[in-house]
Amino acid sequence: MTTTDYTAMTGLELMRWVQTERPTDIPSIGRLLGMRFDEVEHGRIVISLDTRPDFANPLGTVHGGIAATLLDSVMGCAVHTTLPAGTGYTTLEIKVNYIRAARTDGQTLTAEGTVIHTGRRTATAEGKVLDDQGKLIAHATTTCMIF
Repeated sequence: MTTTDYTAMTGLELMRWVQTERPTDIPSIGRLLGMRFDEVEHGRIVISLDTRPDFANPLGTVHGGIAATLLDSVMGCAVHTTLPAGTGYTTLEIKVNYIRAARTDGQTLTAEGTVIHTGRRTATAEGKVLDDQGKLIAHATTTCMIF
């Protein structure tokens, strides 16, 4: 059995490992929601998922928390790609703007997160979620604390 030392990897190496290995044995929000790491670059991440009826709000469309989780994930992971090994981060704040509803019928939602600035103590990023027709579902900004 091989174990992976995540603390020895840079953020970019870790995100690329997640993209290529697609670990299913590690509990995570990505596994729970069925997230796929489609693109991983320094300062940029693209993640997609397919909607399902379990994502519904009382109105029958995708709950805003799904879009917010996608946005938090892509923006945070984009920040992570800029960090050296042994450096952590956490979301300090997130601001989400919802534009339109998404369907729960297997529609693919694609989120892209891009770093705006990485400093010694904080980083900022922006993100957007598009439906499978390329229409904007939501967009956001975040500030992360680096430690």
